Amino acid sequence: MIKILFICHGNICRSAMSEFIMRDMVAKRGLSDRIEVASAATSREEIGNDMYPPAKRKLDKEHIPYTRRHARQVTASDYDKYDLLLCMEQYNIRNLKRIIPDDPDHKIHLLLDYTDNPRDISDPWYTDDFDTAYNDIVEGCKALLEELI
Repeated sequence: MIKILFICHGNICRSAMSEFIMRDMVAKRGLSDRIEVASAATSREEIGNDMYPPAKRKLDKEHIPYTRRHARQVTASDYDKYDLLLCMEQYNIRNLKRIIPDDPDHKIHLLLDYTDNPRDISDPWYTDDFDTAYNDIVEGCKALLEELI
């Protein structure tokens, strides 16, 4: 079982969207018994909150199923639990290193590191551009899935 943890600042937009987008891709390929997906935040700001409504609307528009969830913060023990800790932007990696200071197994990456165009995924909380965030996440998840299978 490959275990993936998607990480962003608050766990209500990008990482939550990544979790459900990747789950959908994994399910459609019949790989749910081989790949486990979750998400978390580097901050405590949104702990307990559900996914941000504009993120839900974007997933609805794209017919990506999701469930009610509660944002949570990454813990040091997540390093041992997950095979990959995939951040949305460099800022997330910097904050993650306050929680998990060492990465001896090289598990921490940007989601878009798996694409032909590595870059950050802009935070739609600030940009209100959920279309671009969605497209970037889909690009990253597709590339990651190809790498894994």
